[in-house]
Amino acid sequence: MLEHRNATRADLGILAALIDAAISELQRPFLTEAQIESSRQIMGLDTQLIDDGTYFVILLDSTIAGCGGWSRRATLYGSDATTGRDAALLDPVYDPARVRAMYTHPAYARRGVGRIILALCEQAARNEGFKRAELMGTMAGEPLYRACGYIPVERLVDGRGGVTVPLLRMTKRLM
Repeated sequence: MLEHRNATRADLGILAALIDAAISELQRPFLTEAQIESSRQIMGLDTQLIDDGTYFVILLDSTIAGCGGWSRRATLYGSDATTGRDAALLDPVYDPARVRAMYTHPAYARRGVGRIILALCEQAARNEGFKRAELMGTMAGEPLYRACGYIPVERLVDGRGGVTVPLLRMTKRLM
């Protein structure tokens, strides 16, 4: 049975390995090797989410199977090392909450991990008064996000990692 809890800084080592495995394996059908390497430069964990208490881990038999969270801050995606971060707080009346840094370990893909993370994020954002959520989806994540009600807003590429990586900004109204 899948369970969840808030991530802590003590989880960082396990999360780093999980994120690396997810980027390496789950992106493979959608990206070239060079794009996967570039993805490592522009994606990853933002520890501000852990500090804010908005980052979750999904557990299966005490093993972390996935992770992800949401943010009330302006940055839409990226890790601690990604340039262009903005820690400004969003206004839930006008701004969408940000769904951030979702990863499933390849060994646990297609078992509902991502759906649970999205549901946790959406409920927490609703509880803080947000009416919409927004995320930057990878090509591997797009089918899940569409299935969960997110609609495409903008296709773009990010080349900050050295090679352009296709991304899709998506949004959902939170009822």
